[in-house]
Amino acid sequence: MREKVILDVDTGIDDALAISYAVHATELDVLGVTTTFGNIAVEEATRNTLQLLELLDAAHIPVFQGAAKPLFRELKEKAKLFHGENGLGNVQLPPPRTAARPESAADFLISAIKAHPHEVTVVTVGSLTNLALAIMAAPEIVPLVKRAVVMGGAVTVPGNRTPVAEANICADPEAAAYVFQSGLPITLVGLDVTMQTLLTRDHLQEWRRRDTPVSRFFADICSFYMEAYARVGHVRGCALHDPLAVGAVIDPTFVTSVPMHVQVDTSGGLSDGRTIGDRRPQPAAPPNVDVCLEVDAGRFVEHFLQNVMSRCDG
Repeated sequence: MREKVILDVDTGIDDALAISYAVHATELDVLGVTTTFGNIAVEEATRNTLQLLELLDAAHIPVFQGAAKPLFRELKEKAKLFHGENGLGNVQLPPPRTAARPESAADFLISAIKAHPHEVTVVTVGSLTNLALAIMAAPEIVPLVKRAVVMGGAVTVPGNRTPVAEANICADPEAAAYVFQSGLPITLVGLDVTMQTLLTRDHLQEWRRRDTPVSRFFADICSFYMEAYARVGHVRGCALHDPLAVGAVIDPTFVTSVPMHVQVDTSGGLSDGRTIGDRRPQPAAPPNVDVCLEVDAGRFVEHFLQNVMSRCDG
């Protein structure tokens, strides 16, 4: 039986890779895609998601627009350095022919989880605002969720938005703190493991050799992404942050996790947005998150390439 998933995205470049990975995975049944702010504004994330699904011949998957801003804070600047002005490395796709559904992202999360109790895995690769809003509106969904797989956090490594904070958690620290304390079963796929996964320029050359609309698109957006990585000192390629969260659902053995009690710093100070994991033998509070600390990077990247790029001929 295929795993039922909902993808919650702020569709920039690695989100686009994650969506393609999930759509093409025979192991997954994507019930819908919800959008939020983060890499770009939520309206742009919705547009990009619709365009991408059409490119992938997957426009039948419904899209639901979600939160436009954090729960309590002002909206941060877009991640233009890494994702460009439009979120897709300034690569243009045709205007979407489809539209987002009228139901909000939070309402869709609630209705889908209730319709499929104990069967839905929510994969978040943007801010956690939509999931927080859904739980606030309907706390009864918490025991009905099979699992939340969260691309976010940096428990044992430096951050990428600040020296200590990862971008998705930093986008709305209060939402992340609320979700982590909600009682949901959570797997945290953070920079601790995603920075070990690598897409290289050799992979892009292979995509260009395929010379299809899909392969050219991914090669172009990832070329932009790699150039951004190079500007901050990562010259070998770019990390597959969001795809690894999808991969951890497809095959949980890609990653190894450790139960920890994780808190999110919401102080507004220098450590704002930091994910703090209590790794002591006798933690002060029971574990609330399974934190991924190891990844079989080679096997994951090979699977990602086989399952996504072997279908670039579409």
